[in-house]
Amino acid sequence: MTEVRKKATPVGCNRRRALVLLCAVVATMFAGMIGLGVAGFRINLTPSEALGVWRILPLDRKVEIDDLVFVCVPATDAMRAALERGYLRRGLCAGGFAPLIKTVVARSGQRIKIEDQVRIDGQVLPHSRLQPRDARGRQLMPFAGGTIPPGSVYLHSDFPASFDSRYFGPLPANNILGLAKKVWTYAP
Repeated sequence: MTEVRKKATPVGCNRRRALVLLCAVVATMFAGMIGLGVAGFRINLTPSEALGVWRILPLDRKVEIDDLVFVCVPATDAMRAALERGYLRRGLCAGGFAPLIKTVVARSGQRIKIEDQVRIDGQVLPHSRLQPRDARGRQLMPFAGGTIPPGSVYLHSDFPASFDSRYFGPLPANNILGLAKKVWTYAP
């Protein structure tokens, strides 16, 4: 019988192939994430809204009460402090913040009164009890209240520990990126 010998492959060659394959997989995943991001897809990892994949849809009309929106917070010292405390995440909005998913609960001209709960034009906003301290025991400073300025919206999440307008006040409506639509989510 004739003996067939396999040619030995150098160990370094196998490592190079594995490294090339790994780089190709990582590059493909990275390109896919960028493509999905450009198409308006976002991943929500915060409990203020359902966890999972969301999409930013164009808002081709005036924002309305009860619209669930993606919004960028302004790049202010207060928002940078909120980022340092972990209330906000890093992302692609101005100042390096990730967009938030919040519900529009009041618009320009409406009056906000902050007590133990939020009142909008005298009516209690459900699920709006203020937290005096965050999960680490640090004091939270609520928004002072007042009339929402022209071109601004007041944002809310039903999640009790949400960082929303209860603490940072109204935001400019032109900071809204679009409507928030669930694609594939899980609400724990």
